[in-house]
Amino acid sequence: MATISSYAQQLSILNLMNAKYAAAAKSMNQVATGNKINSPKDDASGYAIGKRMNVEIGSLEQTLSNVQTGNSMLNVANGAMSSTLEILQTLKEKAIAAANDTAKDSDRAIIQKELNQYIDQINDNSLVTYNGKYLLNGSNSSATLETQQAYTNRSFGTEVTGETKLTDLTRRQGDNLNISANDTVNVSYVKDGKTYSTSFAVGESTLEDIFKKANEAGGGEVFDTSGMAEATTLIGTDSSGKELHTVDDKNAITVKAAEAGKAGTISGFTISITDANGNEKKDVNAVLDDFSETIAGTDKREDNSLVLHTGTHASQNMHVGLNDMGARALGLQGSDGSYLSVGTQEDANAAINVIDNAINRLLEQQTTVGAIQSRLDFTQSNITTQHENVTAAMETIVSADLAKAITEFTANNIQMQAAQAMLAQANSNAGWFLNLLG
Repeated sequence: MATISSYAQQLSILNLMNAKYAAAAKSMNQVATGNKINSPKDDASGYAIGKRMNVEIGSLEQTLSNVQTGNSMLNVANGAMSSTLEILQTLKEKAIAAANDTAKDSDRAIIQKELNQYIDQINDNSLVTYNGKYLLNGSNSSATLETQQAYTNRSFGTEVTGETKLTDLTRRQGDNLNISANDTVNVSYVKDGKTYSTSFAVGESTLEDIFKKANEAGGGEVFDTSGMAEATTLIGTDSSGKELHTVDDKNAITVKAAEAGKAGTISGFTISITDANGNEKKDVNAVLDDFSETIAGTDKREDNSLVLHTGTHASQNMHVGLNDMGARALGLQGSDGSYLSVGTQEDANAAINVIDNAINRLLEQQTTVGAIQSRLDFTQSNITTQHENVTAAMETIVSADLAKAITEFTANNIQMQAAQAMLAQANSNAGWFLNLLG
């Protein structure tokens, strides 16, 4: 029914028009931004979830960058170690050449000059840096306890102890080594860059006597034979405080450095048996000289390992310990700067085992770095997948359905225009009643 005052009807149409205008503006905003949630008022909980996911996505991107730069840093360290490994291979070849008695003293002197230059290069390699940070000079090592260096021989019979006579020594298989009382024992070892040698008749000597005689060669109390009295699987305590036993859990002979820590480290030693005619008993020496380093001599130190942050939370990181790969740490140089000697046949022969030990130490560090890099590859793959999934989840919550938003905008815009037209018509009707009154 038409009345003179149609204010209530106009107000209703105006409210409808405003509502459609607001809905059209919201749809237009969704089309413009591509998001259906652009402020907390659109969807408070959805807005909070979306923003948290957005933060997570940014964090994952930075984490991925951390992993990639960490891998690059380890590539630098690995490259330096690969160079050092090539040098050590050359050093061993030179030492073998010097150990051959076809070489004269003048030849060995020339070889020594070459060795000195190669050893200096190993020191240069250990000073490699990444972004100004030294990698292989020992400043980034893991936490360690003080340990006694240990060398273990698993080739002797399981019943052999330090008190076993050399003439009674057996192989792992149980057969006798056939060492004669008339044979000669030759021992050489390298400590702090210097080589010491001695020889003595087998006679009634025991396995333990070899190292006692070595202690008398001029280097002082170098070998600790106290743990050789009985056959045992125990080797010693490693740098993490754990007891270390033989891999096969069978008895083995272990000799330790007399002094704990790096100061007591024996770079390497060689033992050989020669018969009455001076001929080496090679089958015997293969067993007798089969001592390998099982525990490295380390000092007590705090954890200075590199930390690679590989996650979005505070506790998600990876510690990378890089040991000292310098010439002194590898046993090739003394604290006074002296170099590993190949000046005599005995020196060169001892140097071969020292270089073998250096190669083993380097390879242990290099394979550790390689394992960490392999893990970083898996970490990178995991982060990439996580980034993709979180992004997809956020888009599901926040992103707008553009087709739906455009359709809703069009519908709301048409309804808004229709309401506007109706409001104009209502105003026109009110004017018509006023004309009647006039």
